[in-house]
Amino acid sequence: MTHDDSTPGTALNDGLRGRHALTGDAPEWDLEALPDDPAVLFAEWLAAADAAAVPEPHTATLATVDAEGMPDARTLILKRVDERGWAIASTRSSRKGAQLDAAPAAALNFWWQPQVRAVRVRGRVEEATVQESAADLAARSPAARALVAEGDWVLWRIVPERIEFWQGSRGRRHTRAVYVPDGSGWSHTVTVD
Repeated sequence: MTHDDSTPGTALNDGLRGRHALTGDAPEWDLEALPDDPAVLFAEWLAAADAAAVPEPHTATLATVDAEGMPDARTLILKRVDERGWAIASTRSSRKGAQLDAAPAAALNFWWQPQVRAVRVRGRVEEATVQESAADLAARSPAARALVAEGDWVLWRIVPERIEFWQGSRGRRHTRAVYVPDGSGWSHTVTVD
């Protein structure tokens, strides 16, 4: 197979290669004052994204795998964060529901381009109680509830095994604060590379 510069993909690929990246403005980040709990840092970053008018900062890409191990990803809304995990919801009958049933592990990725920030969360997935799922469904609009079959709505929690806070740099010296559970809470490391 030879490369032909006249193929339709050439202009696309040249355009992709020529685009600028990391064009946002990264906020100041005091790495000496990182909280012990990553949920606290997430709340701070989310508030900063809200204050900077980042569109829909509560949306994330959810990655799952199917029964054959093939990855899949889609955008959804984060429902809540607490000591039990990072909650998402959907129908059990959906593709993501089937994938979470077959392989109960997932990753979330938040990307806030105007601030050159990302948050990555990965871990095992646990299903919430029937009552919690029903309460989450009840909080949706009547029109949204009407589309869900009885008993089909599920609230899941990603129980984090790793949470990464990433801030990009135009000079490509990106900063990462990585939190991992340490048995009694969280430990974190910071790298700049």
